[in-house]
Amino acid sequence: MSESNSGMVDVATLYIVPTPIGNLADITQRALDVLANVDLIAAEDTRHTSRLLSHFSISTRTFALHDHNEQQKADFLIEKLQAGTSIALVSDAGTPLISDPGYHLVNRCRHAGVKVVPLPGPCAVITALSGSGLPSDRFSFEGFLPPKSKGRRDCFQALADDARTLIFYESPHRINDSLSDMLAVLGPDRQVVLARELTKTYETIHGAPLGELIDWLAEDSNRVRGEMVILVAGHRAQKDDLPGEVLRTLTLLAKELPLKKAAALTAEIHGAKKNALYKWGLENLE
Repeated sequence: MSESNSGMVDVATLYIVPTPIGNLADITQRALDVLANVDLIAAEDTRHTSRLLSHFSISTRTFALHDHNEQQKADFLIEKLQAGTSIALVSDAGTPLISDPGYHLVNRCRHAGVKVVPLPGPCAVITALSGSGLPSDRFSFEGFLPPKSKGRRDCFQALADDARTLIFYESPHRINDSLSDMLAVLGPDRQVVLARELTKTYETIHGAPLGELIDWLAEDSNRVRGEMVILVAGHRAQKDDLPGEVLRTLTLLAKELPLKKAAALTAEIHGAKKNALYKWGLENLE
């Protein structure tokens, strides 16, 4: 069994090492110690990681592990770990596995009995949430939004009644289209926070009702630059609100039946009030 470079790390161990999402000063001393002393660094992009390592004068060799080769290379890395090699897993920025590669490797390590040590550190999801002003006691991270409009609208529709704060990643070239799709499903009054360029020079965290946020973005093209985190306030049910599932049933039935009949059937299916359904239908479907 081989020995690691230093007593600071254990042999036969996979370390999950978060790296800065912008400001290099955010890296922890423990992360630097691990990166400097493991035998190998598995990196999403070795060229990107080499710049980080060079900045901190770390010479540990790197190995490419990304979305396109992770499943094929996981067994190779597990063999090295089982032989005593210590390995650090890093992504381009933030915490590995959080919308970044690493899941397959960590999952297989756990099943193979390989020791996995996660380090705390930078994560855009938590950074954005902590500064958003939205409720943080319950939240759901949904990752990157689907690339096509229908997929996004289906996603928003499925989450429309969720009471938790919803968090998404989005790219600059799709942010306007994504917010337009969100507007079509959630309406202009839902509170939304856009966090961009977190920890960087032009960091911006701006919250407003969705309709106003879209107008604010349109005022300055610089506001749609950089990596984006979208945070959406959870649904707050009103006393007379009809659940989304009930409204979807009514909408579907009303396409084939007179509204009064559709409302009656929907009320029977869901145990809802027929008059409230009929009134909603008159206001929204005809």
